[in-house]
Amino acid sequence: MKLSAKKIAELLDGKIEGDQKVEVSKLSKIEEGKPGSITFLANPKYTHFIYATKASIVIVNKDFIPEQNISATLIYVNDAYQAFAKLLDIYNQIKLIKSGISPHSFISESAVVGENAYIGEFACIGENVEIGNNVKIYPQAFIGDNTTIGDNTIIYSGVKIYSDNIIGKKCTIHSGTIIGADGFGFAQKCDNNYMKVAQIGNVVIEDNVEIGANTCIDRATLGSTIIHKGVKLDNLIQIAHNVEIGENTIIISQAGIAGSTKIGKNCMIGGQVGIVGHLKIADNVKIAAQSGIQKNILEDGAVLQGSPAYEKIDFQKSYIYFKKLPSLINQINELDKKIKEKD
Repeated sequence: MKLSAKKIAELLDGKIEGDQKVEVSKLSKIEEGKPGSITFLANPKYTHFIYATKASIVIVNKDFIPEQNISATLIYVNDAYQAFAKLLDIYNQIKLIKSGISPHSFISESAVVGENAYIGEFACIGENVEIGNNVKIYPQAFIGDNTTIGDNTIIYSGVKIYSDNIIGKKCTIHSGTIIGADGFGFAQKCDNNYMKVAQIGNVVIEDNVEIGANTCIDRATLGSTIIHKGVKLDNLIQIAHNVEIGENTIIISQAGIAGSTKIGKNCMIGGQVGIVGHLKIADNVKIAAQSGIQKNILEDGAVLQGSPAYEKIDFQKSYIYFKKLPSLINQINELDKKIKEKD
């Protein structure tokens, strides 16, 4: 795919300085720019690269004033970083354009497939599945019976979606993710063996949710495990049965959320955070990496760290004393020794 500087400027609502006919076919970092590529300058500490870059086009902020000659064509925009991100998204959409249904896929006769869908090799679509328009299901994905998938959703290779689940519009689900496996429910019997508790609920994922690779979201025991719109989940996350995650919350890799916990809107949860079950976490809460949450967080906007977690500022103050404990103990031992010598 080739785009001219003129076309890119139109897409980004930018102003050109240089050759508007120059074409590019790839994107690059400014320090690695080559002829035929486009890059951007947003961080002032990279400014020196713009005078040496071989890239054909550079996107810059509208207040950028060159101090030396620049060989590249410049496109001036309000925000170079956001403009380049928009260009990346356009490039990615073009790269991912796929359509058609592979003859090597299996689609149940009772399934309904929308317009312009892509279903790759060895994908399996179960009974009574409803697939919206422009959905892309990559090779070896599995979609269980009675599942609904909204328009413009992308499901990558190896995703397994069990039966009776609901996936919204414009979602992206990366490889290896499993949606709708049984929640971890067992009742202990008198002989110390365990009886499995049937998990008959489902998973509901609303619109504009992105789920990273190898993440697991368990179905509810009763009712639904719910991931609300705009949520972003990283790779390798465990979401247990009947959990509810509020709109636009972000959760980073290797976090685990135990059953029936309700997480508010616009929260940010760091990597390797563990949250026990049946808790409520307020909106706008931030939890630092490797923290452990063992009680409700009811304060909107709380910032927590540690295990068990408490206010981040208090944790950091306490950590100063943690580091000094060995020397403090030595001082106490020395004082104790001197007191005993006097006795």
